Amino acid sequence: MQATLLVLAAGMGSRYGGLKQLDELGPNGESIIDYSVYDAIDAGFEKVVFVIRPSFAEQFKAQYEPKFGDKIKIEYVYQELDKLPKGYAVPEGREKPWGTGHAMLMAKDAIQGSFAIINADDFYGREAYKAAIDFLNTSSSDNEYAMVGYALENTLSEHGTVSRGVCEQDANNNLKNIVERTKIGYLDGKVVYYDGDKTTQLSGKEPVSMNFWAFKNSFFKVLENDFELFLKGKGKEMKSEFYFNAPADKMIKENRANVKVIACDTKWFGVTYQEDKPLVQKSIQTLIDKGQYPANLWG
Repeated sequence: MQATLLVLAAGMGSRYGGLKQLDELGPNGESIIDYSVYDAIDAGFEKVVFVIRPSFAEQFKAQYEPKFGDKIKIEYVYQELDKLPKGYAVPEGREKPWGTGHAMLMAKDAIQGSFAIINADDFYGREAYKAAIDFLNTSSSDNEYAMVGYALENTLSEHGTVSRGVCEQDANNNLKNIVERTKIGYLDGKVVYYDGDKTTQLSGKEPVSMNFWAFKNSFFKVLENDFELFLKGKGKEMKSEFYFNAPADKMIKENRANVKVIACDTKWFGVTYQEDKPLVQKSIQTLIDKGQYPANLWG
């Protein structure tokens, strides 16, 4: 069964000020998605599924299909607020998306086998894709998943706070717990997370989830059930979000699943704020100068 890369690309880039999944950052107009798909093809993924929105679908397809449409199978699915299980409705006034778990569910019918999931605006490095495909090719249990873990200090922005899933693992590199910290950043040169008016210092070495996971297809059923539970409890709130790693965390605690943490020493980078763009461009050019990517990615 083919391995699929699922790319979450439906965000509207409110903090960035535009569609960052389309922004040209490489020397020949390449976006982060271009490098992600390039690395996925090189690692052995055979299909890519994009979660997007109808409002920019035409622009998205026009930008990417000519580049790699003949190199890997492509499928599109669409995330909208009103795509909910039967019996549920969007509360009046809600505009915020339902979160990464809802986005993943949009791809349920488009993915037949095992898959990896990433964010469209995150540059993960080729090692992560190879590690993910190795896991998918060797793991035989339906209830064994994997998460690529990056050192927290390698994932921060100098231009504002970020949200990170801070992870705990056991001696065998199995994930034990994930704590969502919604405001992590630098304070007087130290890494801290904010909780109201309180700040707590972190070492910076903690492994964090950057939403690069590898799953078996059976996870979709778990996700469906937990999303309904989420809607029952928080579906009428204006800003509640359903993260896909929450059901995985729940399965770990109930001893129903095992999640391997794949350590990745590569420096992650992404575009959360416009001020991040020059650093991303510089980082990409450095990788090109080192010979890791051609100057013209698809040329």
